[in-house]
Amino acid sequence: MPEPVWGPDGAVMICSIRGFGCVEGLAPIVFAAVTAAVLGGCQTTQPTEMTASRGAAAERSAPRSAERYRADPNDADAAVDYAGSLHAHGRRVQALAVLEHASVQHPKHRGVLTAYGLALADIGHYRRALEVLDRAHADGAPDWRILSVQGAALDQIGRHEDAQRYYATALRLAPDEPSVLSNLGLSYALAKDLVRAEATLRRAASQSRNDARVRESLALVMGLQRPGLPAGGVAGPSPTETKVAQLRQALAQQNGWREPPEWEKPQLRAEGS
Repeated sequence: MPEPVWGPDGAVMICSIRGFGCVEGLAPIVFAAVTAAVLGGCQTTQPTEMTASRGAAAERSAPRSAERYRADPNDADAAVDYAGSLHAHGRRVQALAVLEHASVQHPKHRGVLTAYGLALADIGHYRRALEVLDRAHADGAPDWRILSVQGAALDQIGRHEDAQRYYATALRLAPDEPSVLSNLGLSYALAKDLVRAEATLRRAASQSRNDARVRESLALVMGLQRPGLPAGGVAGPSPTETKVAQLRQALAQQNGWREPPEWEKPQLRAEGS
């Protein structure tokens, strides 16, 4: 079981992820906002709408979060709060280690599992993220936010039909939710169905006029179609390898992730080891 080690600045440095050591990541993710929405039962606020305010709050509360976690590293809520503060400061790997420790201590805590699954997805461990997020749903009451994230993870590993089923379920729970529609549109594009991709992204854009990422995704998909064809016309050639990479990057950014290079991906301990 990983144990926390405290650095000179009071930040936790858990080195349970073999081959990686105690280093800082480069970019924050939105897992704190999604976790708060899941546990708070909010049914209308989009995750992207909460990101900026919660990120700022996490930065302001960082010393308090570290103090609380240091006082009791086995407190689940303190672990999630502290991991959020670490992410807000770009310390993605330290945040992941905190959540790995918390998931061992609290294997059924929805907040811990949600945050841990999102942190895993953020560093590109999509299959492990899917396993963890499966356990984050309340019994008999799946959460549309988690379903959407799971769909995005499935898209990243090429399982587009499975991803689209997750999005469909999420949309039954949250009809016309723009963040889910946007993920679904990119999923169609990755599956080379550009007509449906454009139509879905246009629908997402109409529901979320202030989200620049949705408009950027729509522009990317429209650029994949043959020049001169009217919007919604016959799809052009299948996306090239470069365009597929751009679509995957857009999907990652839409969900607050950054696809790291291979050398940056820590090697996780085997389950139960």
